[in-house]
Parts: sequence; C-alpha cells; structure tokens
Amino acid sequence: MSSTSRATLAHIADAAGVSLATISKVLNGRTDVAPGTRKRVEELLTAHNYRKRAGGHSHAPLIELVFHELHSTWSMEVIRGVQEAAEDYGLGVVLTKSGSRHSPGTEWLDGVIRRRPLAVVLVFSEVPPAMRETLAARSTPFVVIDPAGDPEPDVPAVGSANWAGGLAAVRHLIGLGHERIAAVSGPSDMMCSHARIDGYRAAMTAADLPIRDEWILYGDFTSEGGLTNGRKLLALQHTPTAIFAGSDLQALGVYDAARERGLRVPEDLSVVGYDDIPLAQWVSPRMTTINQPLAEMGRQAVHIAVGLAKGEVQDTPRMDLATQLVVRESTTSPRAVTSPE
Repeated sequence: MSSTSRATLAHIADAAGVSLATISKVLNGRTDVAPGTRKRVEELLTAHNYRKRAGGHSHAPLIELVFHELHSTWSMEVIRGVQEAAEDYGLGVVLTKSGSRHSPGTEWLDGVIRRRPLAVVLVFSEVPPAMRETLAARSTPFVVIDPAGDPEPDVPAVGSANWAGGLAAVRHLIGLGHERIAAVSGPSDMMCSHARIDGYRAAMTAADLPIRDEWILYGDFTSEGGLTNGRKLLALQHTPTAIFAGSDLQALGVYDAARERGLRVPEDLSVVGYDDIPLAQWVSPRMTTINQPLAEMGRQAVHIAVGLAKGEVQDTPRMDLATQLVVRESTTSPRAVTSPE
C-alpha cells in the first residue's frame, strides 16, 4: 500500500472512530464488523473517493457472473459465453444468484468483496450507485449484460437490438400475408419488453395494419406465461392468425394454447419466438425465432470487464449486438378465414 493510500485510510479511520484494522476488514469483506460501523466506513470511503490501486489489491483469477434466476434456458447460453471467454484469459467463473431482475441483493456485495474476483458480470437492468461505489473502491470493474433493462449512461453494458428484433419478426409475418398479428412480450417494467413491442408497432404501422389493444399482452418470459396469454388471445372475438412471442419459452406456451383449442401450428396459427435457444430447433414444429446472441453477449461482457480490470478501457463501453430472424417451420401463410367485424 502506498503512503498516500495509508494516509487516506488513516484519515478515514480517524473520521469513523475506528482502527486501521477495522478499515481493512471492511475493504476485504470480513463479516466481523458491526453493520453500523461497516455502513459508516463505506460512506466515508465513498466521500473520500477512495480507490484501491489495481496492483495493490490481490484479486482472485475469477470472473463472477451474477443472475437473479437460473432456471431460464437463456441463462445457460449466457453462462456458456462467459465461460468460453474466461477460459481464453485463464480465468475461472463463479456463478452466484441474488436479488431481483432489477438489481442484485445487498447481501451479495459482502460476498463478492470476500471472493475478490478480477471482475463482475451482472445480468440485471441496473446496479445501484452505492453498490457501484463499493466495487470501485476495491478496483473491481463490472459489466451489465442487459437483455432486461436500460442501465445508466455511466454503466458498462452489453445488450442487443431488441427493437430491430421485434420489427424483423413482425415484418416476416406480414410478408407471409398475415394482418391479424398479436404480440406477447415480457414484463412491462423491462425496457427490452417495450422495445420489442415498439418494433412490432413499427412494422404494423408501416404496413398500414390495425393494432388492437387486446392484441398486445405483457408476460414474464416463461412458458407458463405464454400459455396464459396465448389462451387470452385465442379466446378473443378478433382472433389473431399469428402471434409474436417475446421469448422462445413464451412461444412454447403459445404452442400449447393453440393445441388446447385444436389449432395447428403453423397451419392455423403462425408463431414467432425470440432468443433462438437450442430448444427452438428441437420442438415440433421447429420454431421460427429471432436470434439474440446470448452467448456472444456473455463473451463480449468478459472481454470488456477484463479490459477494464487491466486499465485498457477508459471510456464507458456500451455495446448492442445485432439480432437476426431465423426462419424455420412455425410460420406460414394464413388460412383463408373470414375475419369477424
């Protein structure tokens, strides 16, 4: 530790009324510090803009990957990309689960301080400022993989072109001759859900097709949510002939809703998914979907995080990867049916 750093820590210790040993315990995530003392020290570290020198803090050769849930199939694709990139750098991966889809839980922060990874990759829509400051004080850079939200401008992030994906999905259906097209997106408090719906609206508007309010539903990216919303759409008087689902899992739920009503995919109902998870190639019929490059998002997040850790990246990096329509067997031209007026 440099004399300047020691002087800064001594000043913080004096202001907090604790010893340098206590300051060291807080910096290293030790649990034997009273919560009130830890909070006071963290606030002073932030107020003094204290930063550990990159070479003065012993980081483990690890990338920490943090999710709020792990049951979603797309999370396996992100993990694969992170693992592959970490291996390129000779790093291991620690996988943790914490918090909600909006932010990791505060309890996670103490753990990451103790584990001291080289960098952190988080699959959340935001990282609270206090959490960012705590990571910065330990010279632990982070990158948000952002299929869910819209991080603050100063947050390094890797996302994908959600609006373009929604546009491509619905343009494909319109090109097949569909006019009554519905959409089932993800949670209404996620930016990506709205971006995909905005792409849907843009395609419908450009083709001068009607957009009914009841044709746009928000779900939860799960097959159960897709089943529930698929039932609602297929029970409408103005039944859609095609449904754009905001995830492949939701599209699978729509498949089930169609089968319940004796409808065939794609003969009676065309379905487009989103993500292009491996399962999309194995269901029957094989799913037309939008490829969201989840594994590549994981790889790019690691490249950015390691660059930040090495001091090679100075500006706040933001990256949106392209999405692509993948046409398979779940879409075709609509049957000649009479639309109720």
